[in-house]
Amino acid sequence: MNGIVRGVLDSTALRVAVWTLALVLVALPVVAVVNGWIGAERWPLRTLRVNGQLQRVDAAELRRVLLPYAQRGFFAVRLDDAQVAVTDLAWVEHAEVRKRWPDVLEVTVVEHRPFARWGADRVLSEEGKLFPVEGIDVPKSLPQLDGPAGQENAVMALYGESRELFAPAGIDVRAMSLDRRGSWRLQLDDGIEVVVGSREARLRMARFARLLPRLLAQRRDEALLRADLRYTNGFALTWGDPAQS
Repeated sequence: MNGIVRGVLDSTALRVAVWTLALVLVALPVVAVVNGWIGAERWPLRTLRVNGQLQRVDAAELRRVLLPYAQRGFFAVRLDDAQVAVTDLAWVEHAEVRKRWPDVLEVTVVEHRPFARWGADRVLSEEGKLFPVEGIDVPKSLPQLDGPAGQENAVMALYGESRELFAPAGIDVRAMSLDRRGSWRLQLDDGIEVVVGSREARLRMARFARLLPRLLAQRRDEALLRADLRYTNGFALTWGDPAQS
């Protein structure tokens, strides 16, 4: 009786072993293709298709970054890893990498659109996102903005309003900052430093912008260096020699 039972068990174990081996033999080529061990030369990715116009992202650098992933072949390319590599490139805000049968690697790149310099080492995009200056050529025409973390949109908004207020006088705003105490400060393109303060910032700027042309006309032989708007009924003005402006 024990011999019969042992024989049945041995037969079952043999069938299990045979099926296991068969499954391994079937799965192994699939695993090999998916991992790029074989098949890269049979199903290569030959074409890189870029969606969208690249204005600031270096096309050669984009190809260089994607080449190691494309070399793995159609079935083995790791799209998530390739996407991260593209997103790490300078000027890239967002990227999507896909594959198209039979041999196309397709990448969609959305570039940052610079709005202003932010602090000492970052750039603020038109979407209100910050990205590092390192590795990019920042346009010299950008204004200089700064403020506490999370206040990017507030600074952008008041900067836009300030430009509208000073535009009728033919004056532009070169820089604006918000400190941790909530106090605003700006610099006009003619070098005038304006201390706005933390209260009624737009109202104070509007009043000063309206009177500025008259103030400058009254003292043509001097340069206005600084204006402190933190007064209820007026401004504190600092004048100097025009050569100092």
